[in-house]
Amino acid sequence: MRLRALLAAAVLTVSTAPAAWAVAHGSDVPPGQYGFVAKLAMTKIPRPDGSTYSSYCTGALIAPAWVLTTGHCFHDAHRDRVSGKTPYPTTVTLGLTDEATESGIARRATEVLQAKENDVALIRLDSPVTTVPPLTVSRAAPKVGQQLTLAGWGSLTNADPKPATRLQQGTVAVAKVDPTTLGVRGAAPEITTSACTYDSGAPYFSGNELVSLEATGPDCPHAGIETTSRADVIADWIATHTA
Repeated sequence: MRLRALLAAAVLTVSTAPAAWAVAHGSDVPPGQYGFVAKLAMTKIPRPDGSTYSSYCTGALIAPAWVLTTGHCFHDAHRDRVSGKTPYPTTVTLGLTDEATESGIARRATEVLQAKENDVALIRLDSPVTTVPPLTVSRAAPKVGQQLTLAGWGSLTNADPKPATRLQQGTVAVAKVDPTTLGVRGAAPEITTSACTYDSGAPYFSGNELVSLEATGPDCPHAGIETTSRADVIADWIATHTA
């Protein structure tokens, strides 16, 4: 089966050997920036045969006790999205750019709320994070040509993918605006800058505003269109739960 960014990377058994890359054909995030980008580490994810495995996703802090990520990161043994109590142990780490030199701020995910409009989930943390400024959820409709920053903990490539140990970033341009999703293409450092395995839920943002989250795309790196989930269409739903 192809390894694509559309997966929560949750179908993969994670190697214990770390990788030093994330967003494919991206660049290092400078120390102290984008502390709102969350690395989600999940264990004991169930398979239909009763076995379990570990995996990773990316997310964004949008309130002191809430992280937004891709909905398919949380599912049952048959890969159906679930709400309620977190279905498997999930550690959320924030305030981190380089695992070799920093420890970050770790929290435990306790609850999952799935959006109806698109593939997005809200994750409640066991205690608030007050030292990292959260992203504001944009309420404005994105426009074709608009440039966004992508930051994530995903792999450099689909070949033998591993979660990152250094946060990566890239610039994309909006190529297509649909009712609940947004199509984006790589712009910098390269036209092939793109989300990759373990970037599911990674934020696309402008300034301090969250515009969309990683959902699905071709094998990475690629110069094609990546599908992301619009944040503005679920802004009211998010505010209702995080207020």
